[in-house]
Amino acid sequence: MRVRETVSLLFVLLFAAAAAAQAPAAPPMRLMNSSWSDGGVIPQKYAGAMGISPALSWMNVPMTAASFVLLMHDPDGAPQRGSADVLHWLAVNIPVSTTALPEGWAAGSMPPGTTQIQAYRGPGAPAIAPMHHYTLELFALDQKLDLPPNASRADVMKAMDMHVVGKAAYVGLYHQPAAQ
Repeated sequence: MRVRETVSLLFVLLFAAAAAAQAPAAPPMRLMNSSWSDGGVIPQKYAGAMGISPALSWMNVPMTAASFVLLMHDPDGAPQRGSADVLHWLAVNIPVSTTALPEGWAAGSMPPGTTQIQAYRGPGAPAIAPMHHYTLELFALDQKLDLPPNASRADVMKAMDMHVVGKAAYVGLYHQPAAQ
């Protein structure tokens, strides 16, 4: 009788393990932008020092997320001919209950608890340059970040280390229009 129970238990465990292995994976986190298409050209109203921030929304956030970090940078820019890119926007501790940011949000009120390390600065690659790839990245973190008031991008990235539970990206292309 013991052998039969052991075999039955093993069969049940193997069946359960096989069923779990075939369960569909959770869909990846997704960042959406109603202001331009992913990989498309960024309209002029979002560019330059007077540009407004785009409307963003996201979905499929991991259940373990506790806050978000939003980063916009230009990986094609190389200040002083170095290896760094150009930071255009950095907001931290966006509440996990937030699922969208309206157009122009960067200039207006932020969700409670959110800190902008770098206020939105629209794309500005020169007309003579090739199109630059402006990359928006949204990170879901398993905690809020404890940062000093004068935190830098490097401070944020270091604090995020080992706390990213999801990530989504969205790209727009831009360079200034040619003079007429």
